[in-house]
Amino acid sequence: MKSTLFTGGTGLLGEYLLRDGMRAGQRYAVLVRRNRLENARERVESMLARTEERCGGPLPRPVVLEGVLTEPGLGLSAEDRDWVAKNCDRILHNAASLIFYKDEKGEPERSNVEGTRNVLDLAESTGIRIFHHVSTAYVCGLRDDICYESQLDVSQQFGNDYERSKVAAEKMVRSAPFLDCVTVFRPAIIIGDSRTGYTSTYHGFFTPLKVAHVMAANAGLAVVDGSPLLKALGFNGTERKNFVPVDWVSAVMSHVMQRPETWSATYHLVPPNRVSVTETTRIFEDAIKEFYAGKVTKKDAVTPAWGDIQEMFRTQMSVYQSYWRNDPTFDYSNVQKVAPHLPCPEVDSPMLMRMALFALESGFGWPKKPRLAAPVDIHERLAVLQGRPAADRKIGLQINGRGGGQWTLHWNENDSIRTVGRGLPTEPAPLLYLNSETFVRLLERKMDAAAALERGAVAVGTDDALSENDAHSVLRALTAL
Repeated sequence: MKSTLFTGGTGLLGEYLLRDGMRAGQRYAVLVRRNRLENARERVESMLARTEERCGGPLPRPVVLEGVLTEPGLGLSAEDRDWVAKNCDRILHNAASLIFYKDEKGEPERSNVEGTRNVLDLAESTGIRIFHHVSTAYVCGLRDDICYESQLDVSQQFGNDYERSKVAAEKMVRSAPFLDCVTVFRPAIIIGDSRTGYTSTYHGFFTPLKVAHVMAANAGLAVVDGSPLLKALGFNGTERKNFVPVDWVSAVMSHVMQRPETWSATYHLVPPNRVSVTETTRIFEDAIKEFYAGKVTKKDAVTPAWGDIQEMFRTQMSVYQSYWRNDPTFDYSNVQKVAPHLPCPEVDSPMLMRMALFALESGFGWPKKPRLAAPVDIHERLAVLQGRPAADRKIGLQINGRGGGQWTLHWNENDSIRTVGRGLPTEPAPLLYLNSETFVRLLERKMDAAAALERGAVAVGTDDALSENDAHSVLRALTAL
């Protein structure tokens, strides 16, 4: 079994796709850029550690490849490109810029068009012929009729540069002559988790709430009347939007990606019900009122005139005006056909209230939470064996939880690990599964290999036989490093 090369794995949808896919036994290699504070692996580790805190239970870790979407070859080293060629047979391209209008860096075209071209170039050079592409339902542009999954470019007008760039990217993927299979996912407006309200991104749906919240905080207001603000944007309140919870989008996508018979199709990931802008505004009003209930507002704040507030709101929201226009009707026949058991939860007032309150209570993601470092860096411990000559026998090792990962152990006949490679074996091989907590206990001699196997703290998955004695030997060799 080979891996899926995955771009956009650290965004909100990426986080859920990693969780759901890897729980289901899918293998991922995630392309991630480093930032000012963390390298690529640290970013993924910190994100998944937070996911474990919310969801409970240790999660598998993907292979992490440090790179940059907008650089030729995705900025991958020659070694990483070679690894992709040998270990990946498909791509899930989820990374994108959500900027609506062209900025000084050339976004959104730089990421959405040039970035997609770079991903396609890598696919061609490494022999990958299966491509899962995350587009958007809003490739429809300013259409107001029924938008079918089979349609893309019907000479529609666009509301912003983002929509235009996503059409160009999708056309490029569809026309790539070297791809055997192209599956396209077109989600509507992705919001938070349907059950908890959790989100890690606060653009789009959350923007008017954020603007209203800042205005309320600065002006000492505990109540914000949204009706005049809607009129300031030229809306009458009857406009309706397609909001979809991220957990449902991920569930449907993960279901499709595990079933090859459902590939080579286009999926509109849209809700059964649209929500009016008036209802959304009322939810935001109620959320701000509840959030500020009992809180002391600024005593020295001078409440500006409504005209000034309207102008302030109009200025802050101008870039999102096209975003809040009335949505067309989207056909989603393909989704109904392949995932009838996964109906989209109704996006109702209680769900939207959960999401609005989560955003307010989390400070819209600020201040940033500190990085969650692993108690033991297993990657560093195994790195001492990388690059050495390989042995013939391969054993897969998957350690779930903090600091974990997936490796291929090359095993010598003298019961020692000769070298270690990234990712699980692509060919049938014995597999050892444990979590990082068990690994630490073995390392600290608080548990021995025999007890770990006997208690089920270490599981042996077998495509190829692995004796109990061999399993003991592997565990002892690992903890002796």
